[in-house]
Parts: sequence; C-alpha cells; structure tokens
Amino acid sequence: MKVGLYFGSFNPIHNGHLIIANYIVQHTSLEQVWFIVSPQNPLKKSSTLLNEYHRLYLVQISIEDEPALKASDIEFRLPKPSYTIDTLTYLSEKYPTHQFAVIMGSDSYQNLLEWKNFEQLLKQYPIYVYERPGFKPENKYANADIHFLKAPLLEISSTYIRKTVQEGKSIRFLVPEKVKSEIEQNSYYRSNAGTNK
Repeated sequence: MKVGLYFGSFNPIHNGHLIIANYIVQHTSLEQVWFIVSPQNPLKKSSTLLNEYHRLYLVQISIEDEPALKASDIEFRLPKPSYTIDTLTYLSEKYPTHQFAVIMGSDSYQNLLEWKNFEQLLKQYPIYVYERPGFKPENKYANADIHFLKAPLLEISSTYIRKTVQEGKSIRFLVPEKVKSEIEQNSYYRSNAGTNK
C-alpha cells in the first residue's frame, strides 16, 4: 500500500489540512494519508502546544468517517524531539509491505536542507509538495522523486484559529463541527497560559 505521511503539530487540525489530505488521496497514486501528530516539533516552542493526546483526538474525530485518512501517535513513542527520517525508518521496518512518502508544504520544502539526514530522505522516499502562497516550489534535487501539487488552499492557519478562540470569536467553518465542539467544551486555546496542559 502507498501511504503518504502528513507530519504536523495539528494545533489544532483545521479544514485546510483536511482539504489537502483529501486532494492527495483523490489525485495521486497514494492510497492513504496518515496524519503523524508531532508531540514536539524541533522548530516550534512546545509551550504553545495543546497536549499531544488532545491534538491526536481532535484529528481522530475529524477523520473518523474517512477510511483513507488515519491518525497516528507513532511519534509519541519515539525519542523526542522527533525527526522525520527517524519516524520513516521506524515505520518502514514496522510495515515492510507499505511504501511510504512524505507530504509537505512548499514552505517546508524550501527548508529541506536543514532537515536531519535530508539526503537519505530524498534518496529513499517520494515527496509530495503542495504549493503554499508565497513559496513557489522548484525541483532543486535532480535525482529525487518529488511531486508538485496544486491542491486547493484555504488561507487559514492553526495560529489564526488559536487567536480567534482567544478573542472569543467563532471558529465555525474553519474546523470540522466536531472539532469546534470539542475545543469549546474543553476551553482549549482560551488563553496562552495552559495551552500545554
């Protein structure tokens, strides 16, 4: 099975993430997309993160009716901070019949040289790059298996959603209804203090 791995904090997951994942399943040879929820991104401050199990649950309830989309907590059990190449190596050994690929935005693609063991990543795994505004991707790696995608994009971000919640405004239509209800019922993101609890 061909599986695309969509790495992220998903803090929280929103409709933009889901549109990209669905587009990839529908328009590429990848049969499934797994959301790899990061417990700690080496490039982000952990103090702004909602608890990883809460973020995982929000992903799970947002895709529970979509068999081609999966939520994974694999990085919760790997050494922290988590690096993409280490997760790929672990999953490739755990699921030897699967072919894994990496899904990333064109902004992350531009920073690929900073990633741990990026040469190994490019050599061993296909990469699917979806274009993000202001980051025009170009193939700088001649021998790598890179696919550039023009997925529909929503100009919303998890940062914008957290800010909207803190301001006491509605996030309806920005996130799935189940995610909105869970965030409201548990007072997630109400203030900067406590977002990592």
